[in-house]
Amino acid sequence: MPMKVLLADASDIMRAATRQILTEEPSIQIVGEAPSFTAAIQMVADIKPEVLLLDLDLPEKDNFAPDFVRSQLRSVPHTLALSISNNPAAKALAAGYGAQALLDKRNLSGNMIPAIMNCCVHDSVPKASTPRRITFRTKSRRRVG
Repeated sequence: MPMKVLLADASDIMRAATRQILTEEPSIQIVGEAPSFTAAIQMVADIKPEVLLLDLDLPEKDNFAPDFVRSQLRSVPHTLALSISNNPAAKALAAGYGAQALLDKRNLSGNMIPAIMNCCVHDSVPKASTPRRITFRTKSRRRVG
């Protein structure tokens, strides 16, 4: 079953280029495209993607505090931030939104699919079960001697 990806980017050209890259991978399915934060938040609620590719330069970004964005995107198992900038401010914003990684838009063809597939790999690893407390009963032995 393909991994469901929602693409949120303001640029029509960037969304088209990203779509072209992602459609080459059969294990990835683009389930929606959002041109703004408002649209992305609404589509996350409606579509429930497994991965959100989130452009850090979406319109309206200054209208939403990172805590609010993170709370609205908490249903998405994996958020990958996209930006042309890889400076400390972009890294901090990506982390504030709850993104697992910051991907450089200038090298999406080389790093996007591996980053998404890395999400799949981590999800397919069996999670350890909750440890249970086990009590052993032992018989009391008398020492003969």
